[in-house]
Amino acid sequence: MGERVTVKDLAFDGLDRARFRSRLGACQQVFERMLAEDRFEKGRKLCGIELELVLIDAQGRPAMVNTEVLEQIASADFQTELGLFNLEVNMAPHKLVGTVFSELAEELRTALLYADQVAAPRGVRTAMIGILPTLDAAHMVREHFSADDRYVLLNDQLASVRGEDFQLRIDGPEPLESTFTTILPEACCTSVQFHLQVNPEGFAPAWNAAQAIAGPQVALGANSPFLFGRRLWHETRIALFEQAIDSRPAELAAQGVRPRVWFGERWIQGPAELFRENLTFFTALLPRLDAEDPEQALAEGRVPHLRELRLHNGTVYRWNRPVYDVARGKPHLRVENRVLPAGPTVLDVLANAAFYYGLVRALVESEAPVWRRLSFAAARNNLHAAARDGIGAKLLWPGRGQVAASELVLGELLPLAAAGLDKWRIDPNERDLYLGIIEARARTRRNGAVWQLEQVRHLEEKRGLSRVEAFAAMVPRYAELARDGEPVHTWPIG
Repeated sequence: MGERVTVKDLAFDGLDRARFRSRLGACQQVFERMLAEDRFEKGRKLCGIELELVLIDAQGRPAMVNTEVLEQIASADFQTELGLFNLEVNMAPHKLVGTVFSELAEELRTALLYADQVAAPRGVRTAMIGILPTLDAAHMVREHFSADDRYVLLNDQLASVRGEDFQLRIDGPEPLESTFTTILPEACCTSVQFHLQVNPEGFAPAWNAAQAIAGPQVALGANSPFLFGRRLWHETRIALFEQAIDSRPAELAAQGVRPRVWFGERWIQGPAELFRENLTFFTALLPRLDAEDPEQALAEGRVPHLRELRLHNGTVYRWNRPVYDVARGKPHLRVENRVLPAGPTVLDVLANAAFYYGLVRALVESEAPVWRRLSFAAARNNLHAAARDGIGAKLLWPGRGQVAASELVLGELLPLAAAGLDKWRIDPNERDLYLGIIEARARTRRNGAVWQLEQVRHLEEKRGLSRVEAFAAMVPRYAELARDGEPVHTWPIG
C-alpha cells in the first residue's frame, strides 16, 4: 500500500479483476520458481524499523496537519499514514551487528527532533503511543483521511466488500460497542514494525519464531489501554486493528472466512505458503495491473518486481507479514514484525527491538524449536491474552504451562535473547544496555500501558479530574517524559 494511486484507479470492473487474478497467479508461479532456482539474495543480515507517530497540539489533542508538516520536512524518510494526525518515519536498513541498536536510536532521535522542530511553528509535536487517548469518535470522519487517494480507495473497497458499517466490540473494564462508516478507527493504531532480511531457507523458522513470541512481545510492550474515552485492553490496538478493517459481515465471519487482519492458522514450511494463502483467501481490493510481465522479465534475465503480488500482500494485515522486495537490483525476503505499539521512548523501542531480534535468532537455532512444542492455537491465544492483560498476562509456554509473562521473560526468554544477540555479534555493552531495560520492565511490571493507567487513575482519584480532563493532562505529560528519554518503567506518577 506504499504506492501512490489516484481516484481514477477506482474504475475497476469484472475484466480488471479477472486480469489481476490471472496476473497474481503468474506472480505466484514466478515467485515459487525463483525460490526453486535459488535466485534470492543471501547473506545480508539486515534489520530495519518503521515507526508510526501521532501529531498532537499543546493540549494533547490530535492535530490534523500531516500534509503541512510533511511538506516542510521534505524527506523521503517520512511518509503519510491513514489519518491526517499520523506520520511514519522509516529508518534505513542496518547490518545487525555491533552497536546497531545505539546507531538506530541516535538516528531515530535525530529524525524525531527534526520533525518536532518543523511542526513547532504550528503548535504541534510528535508522540509515540499505541493509541492516542484524546482521539474520540468525532474525529473518525472521512475528512480526516490523509490527503493521499490510496487511503480513500482502500476504505471504499473494504466498505464495498463488507457491505455494511464497520463494528467495534471490545470488552474490558469499560466495554466499547460502536459502529463506523469508514475504516478511520484503524488510524488510531500507532505501531512500530521490525524488519528482518532472511535467506529463503531461513524464512520459515524466522516467521515461526516471530509468531511464537508475539504474546510475550505484546505483554512487555503494551501501550494502548484507552480508546474513545474507555479503559479497555492493555494493548487495545490489537483488537481495534482486527475489527476496524474487517471486511467480513457477521455471516461470513460465522462461516469461517478469514479476516484481513490475521494471525494465521498454522506453522509454515516456507514463504510460498503465505503468499499462496493470500491468493486463496483474500479478495483483491485494488486490482491494478503493472506494465511488467513477470514471466517475461524472468525469461529475459531481469529481476521481476512482482508488483501485483506485493500490492495484494499489502492489503492482508498479518501480525508477522512476509515481504518480497527488490533492492540494489536483487530480490530478497523479509519478515515484518507488526505486533508492537509505538513508544513510549526511543530507548524502549530499541529495547523491544533487541529483545525481538535476539530471541528470534536464538529460537531459530534451537535444537528443539518452540513451534514443534507449542501449538499454533496456543501462540494465537497468547497474543490475545497479552493484549488483554499486558504485563500481568498468563501465557502458555512449553515446559512451563500457564506462566506469568514477567516470569517467563525473566526466567527463560531474556537469557535466550542475550544468547541470540551474541550470535548476531552485538556488542556486549549494547546487549546489556537494551536487555537491561527489558529486565527492569519485567521486574517492575511497568510498561507504557501501566503508566497510562496509573497516571489517569491518579488524576481522577487524587486530583478529581474527569476522564476527558485526565487525558488532557496525561498526554502532554507523557509526551514530555518521552522526550526526556528515560525508559517508561522509571516514569513517575503525579
